[in-house]
Amino acid sequence: MNKPVITQAMVDAYDEYTHLTLDRRRFMERLTTLAGSAAGGGAAAAIAPMLAANSAKAEMIAATDERLKGEDVTYPGADGEMKGYLVRPANASGKLPAVIVIHENRGLNPHIKDVARRVALDGFVALAPDFLSPDGGTPSDEDKAREMIGALDAGKTNSNAVATVTFLKGHPESTGNVGAIGFCWGGGMVNRLAVNSADLKAGVAYYGAQPKAEDVAKIKAAMLLHYAGLDERINAGIEAYRKALTENGKDATIYVYDGVNHAFNNDTSAARYDKAAADLAWGRTIEFLKTKLA
Repeated sequence: MNKPVITQAMVDAYDEYTHLTLDRRRFMERLTTLAGSAAGGGAAAAIAPMLAANSAKAEMIAATDERLKGEDVTYPGADGEMKGYLVRPANASGKLPAVIVIHENRGLNPHIKDVARRVALDGFVALAPDFLSPDGGTPSDEDKAREMIGALDAGKTNSNAVATVTFLKGHPESTGNVGAIGFCWGGGMVNRLAVNSADLKAGVAYYGAQPKAEDVAKIKAAMLLHYAGLDERINAGIEAYRKALTENGKDATIYVYDGVNHAFNNDTSAARYDKAAADLAWGRTIEFLKTKLA
């Protein structure tokens, strides 16, 4: 069989499956229907892995890279212990600004740990928290992880995010200047963290759900917001957020990357990753964090 053609309808179906109400059985049924006209019958089983993240491709920077020091850590959450992955340059001569790296709705997985290593290589103390810590941590089953993320108590999760800022602000290798970067569910968490933590100095949200307009006045952090042009679900909230940020005089920059999908930064997803947009957004992100956390 020739390589299947991935259509926008297939990407949209996957987004509905991973973020809304479509279960796996109905997702595969819809994908089979779409594949029947786009790529020939029986292609659904080949297409689904191209839409999903491939954990085998998660490691761009080896966990054993000698330029870095990485370790699994525990630290105080708002009401109990939080787990995370802490990584920083191995040969740093002094204290460094700190960045929280917040996972997608799959939990703390190898890809997000790899992103934390990328952040650390650019000169930061990076911490990727596991927001499923209160429930025993992220499972290997992504469907189960998404289910657990959906069941989290929003208030407690927000409090654990604030506690993560507090931990990094006081970390002996940190300058005390703390930023956050998040993707998908994590992008929404960055927005909520900015509302809830006066100590957060910079937030970068990749295709994240926006906070309530009435809460934007509470934001103290500078914000950098990346959106995917084809991501109609998340993009529906951009203008209200933009208006609230402007009216409240916030330091915020919004970029919309035309022609790319939700999760365009995730290089483990063959169908949705867009290298040009990802590289441009990443360059902007690192420059922003270096400037705002200096």
